[in-house]
Amino acid sequence: MNRLKKKDLLTLGFMMFSVFFGAGNLIFPPALGQAAGTNTLPAMLGFMTTGVGLPLLGIMAIALAGGEYVQLLKRRTFPWFATALLVILYLIIGPLFAMPRTGAVSFEIGIRPFIGAGDVTLPQVIYTALFFGASYYLSLNPNKLIDRVGKMLTPALLVVLVILFLRTFWSPMGEVLAPTGVYLESPYAQGFQDGYQTMDLLATIAIGALVVNAVRYRGVTDTRTIGKACLAAGFITVFLMACVYGSLAYLGATSATVLGHSENGGQLLAEAVRIFFGAAGNVLLALIIILACITTCCGITSSAAMFFHKLFKKKISYERLLLFSILFSFGASNIGLTQIIALAVPFLVAIYPLVIVFVMLSLFDRFIGWRKSIYQGAILFTLVFSLTDAMHAAGFGSAALYEMLAAHVPFYGVMMGWVCPALAGAVLGFIISLGQKAPAPKEA
Repeated sequence: MNRLKKKDLLTLGFMMFSVFFGAGNLIFPPALGQAAGTNTLPAMLGFMTTGVGLPLLGIMAIALAGGEYVQLLKRRTFPWFATALLVILYLIIGPLFAMPRTGAVSFEIGIRPFIGAGDVTLPQVIYTALFFGASYYLSLNPNKLIDRVGKMLTPALLVVLVILFLRTFWSPMGEVLAPTGVYLESPYAQGFQDGYQTMDLLATIAIGALVVNAVRYRGVTDTRTIGKACLAAGFITVFLMACVYGSLAYLGATSATVLGHSENGGQLLAEAVRIFFGAAGNVLLALIIILACITTCCGITSSAAMFFHKLFKKKISYERLLLFSILFSFGASNIGLTQIIALAVPFLVAIYPLVIVFVMLSLFDRFIGWRKSIYQGAILFTLVFSLTDAMHAAGFGSAALYEMLAAHVPFYGVMMGWVCPALAGAVLGFIISLGQKAPAPKEA
């Protein structure tokens, strides 16, 4: 069989959405809407550019590569770079940050309101043990993940979200107020930056491999058909994500007159559903959070374990790597949500621009052809600036250096100083390729 039924494509799209959509995706948009106020629309356009647009471009790139995206990365860049980038990427979206965050966030927002004041250490340990135990079970057989996640958990998650959104639009909490902070002068730019916090573009590479395996499990072997299936599922995913983000932002924008300005999106959601639904609202929110987190966790857990299984040349079993990731994430999730988020920032600042540049170039790979120097030049120039930004984010950067770069490098002040250097590196790479000879075509 070399084609998927429409029902299978829909299930595939639901699965991809559920893996993308975690607790971070749930708490950032309402916080943005509350702070942006009347500027919510341009701010959300910026957020969706990075939170929806870039992941879609990543899915398109995977589709154009026929699902062989990791191989493309290795062929077009440097072997050391490809390996290092993938290892760091899978660690970030895996056991170091994203996986522990799913457990910590679901406890803080979904469970802690029911516990009350006092020491929550023991309840958190018990909850995270159950949470990661369920994730381990769902991830044991990655070939069946499409059935377990796409057919069971995702529809339940969407039903709960629809109930919340209908109540929000039917009876908004209050009026939309004026924007605050940076959303007053540059709502789009700030929303663009806020979109990085979802980690969705980083997850695209990992999720792409998961989706490709799910398609192949359905009996599809043709590379072009696999690519088309990934693209179709991607459009379903980004459509659902755009609807959810827009609804959550509207919820946040209409909440300020009643709730004031909340410390974070989690608190905002908790208070909003309490007002809408009373005690039942807390249960509703807990259900949303737990479903969103566990579906994301089982997806990225499977992807990370499969990657390291191949990296170690299958000398360490998938099941053992899966168990190690689960146990490490269980321990890390109990150090606290604030610490997890703070530790992740420098790593995200370092790796995000590199992934963006490669994805953008890979969309034009058929035109770039054999000219690897274009990829290599853009990546090397981007790497210099992304590492500089990462050092600054970690608190090791020089204030004088930052001020100098902000004054002379376009867009550096809005954390996009790597854009012009990446373009310059690509142009330099093209110039270098003019002095090179195209390799002879391989004989059949």
